[in-house]
Amino acid sequence: MTPSAVHLVDWRKKMSDHIAYALLVYTALQIFVTIGALKSHGSSLLPYLALIILVIAIIPACRRFEARWNRLTDEQAHDPGMAPYYRRDRLVLWAIAIGLPFALTGLLKGLALIFA
Repeated sequence: MTPSAVHLVDWRKKMSDHIAYALLVYTALQIFVTIGALKSHGSSLLPYLALIILVIAIIPACRRFEARWNRLTDEQAHDPGMAPYYRRDRLVLWAIAIGLPFALTGLLKGLALIFA
């Protein structure tokens, strides 16, 4: 990549794109993993609790990620020195988006067993 191509990178836009895709992946996993696993236990309110957690936990977390990156100046947004911070935040974002539905499924299935 040439130095001019590196300078054209806008970390704000790249992080915003990852946040949007992470929300889509999280929502799909939430629906298919968490809700699917809990529906097998009969009519329970736990799947609805899982959806409430979606709104309470993941959306504000993503908004904080995006706000942090949107505070960058134009100079900072194109600074190649921001790459390590971008990679770190991108890794954390995807770990949350993929890991939280599975962790939530385990937690709610455990609660279902305790209170069944």
